[in-house]
Amino acid sequence: MAVFTQVSDVALKAFLKAYDVGTVVSFKGIAEGAENTNYLLRTTKSTYILTLYEKRTRLSDLPYYLSIMEHLAGSGLPCPLPIKDKDGIALKQLSGRSACLISFLEGVSVAGINAEHCGAVGDMLAQMHLSMANFPAKLANAQSIQTWADLTEQITDQADALEAGLSDLIKDELVYLEANWPKNLPMGTIHADLFPDNVLFTGDKITGVIDFYFACTDFMAYDLAVCINAWAFDENHIFQPARAKRMFERYDILRQFTGDELSALPILCRGAALRFLLTRLYDWQNQIEGAMVEVKDPLDYAKRLKFHQTVRDAADYVF
Repeated sequence: MAVFTQVSDVALKAFLKAYDVGTVVSFKGIAEGAENTNYLLRTTKSTYILTLYEKRTRLSDLPYYLSIMEHLAGSGLPCPLPIKDKDGIALKQLSGRSACLISFLEGVSVAGINAEHCGAVGDMLAQMHLSMANFPAKLANAQSIQTWADLTEQITDQADALEAGLSDLIKDELVYLEANWPKNLPMGTIHADLFPDNVLFTGDKITGVIDFYFACTDFMAYDLAVCINAWAFDENHIFQPARAKRMFERYDILRQFTGDELSALPILCRGAALRFLLTRLYDWQNQIEGAMVEVKDPLDYAKRLKFHQTVRDAADYVF
């Protein structure tokens, strides 16, 4: 989440006339995240998130993302619901952007991550994968390995300005992954961005899973690889095996990993690390003046990638 587009009081008031949500009590931008503009809206009836979709979000994909939220919430999982206006419409226009009002979920993003948090994430990830098994819509991963070469060309000229040798690290890793990327693993609808700021906890219990705007159809094991990168490293970017083990165990109880998925896990973890290194490096090089956004350090994922390059097999992660 972030704020790229400013919404005036007048525009907000006009927008909310179409809804039965009460009158505004407070309205504040949310700085976390990097893709879309988000505001926390409190009214006399409830609390909501107002999201405005920025230029990197394909507008044609928005109905897909909103339908995922509706499907998961309908399955009893703690996912936000798009709020429809008085005419039954969820996707609207505001301040020159497509926009949606979304239900607010209680809970906080945890700072002191422990193994139990990671276990809860593994459990929730498996529940989401199983719930989406009968979800009919498909959408190719817009940030898949097929896109990394083009992104690499856009950013590696300036990569060494951030750290010497970073350009070669990226290029060499891309060659390796393109030659070794797995095929024919079990596919499904995945979140693809289940970072700590997209999971809300109350104590050790997950009370919210948010931000489905990278959701897509891809290898389910890749979703776990994203989570290992996001959750199983400490603040000094040191791998914490107890976290990864607990995440894997809780996932595997509900949806058992295949042998091929286990064999592919190190490659998938390397791929997930490179994907977020590339997109964070792009954002670092293309900061928008005046945007209220926290630009994340690309080198966090260079360090994770270097660790994954030392891994022999899945046992180094989960056994």
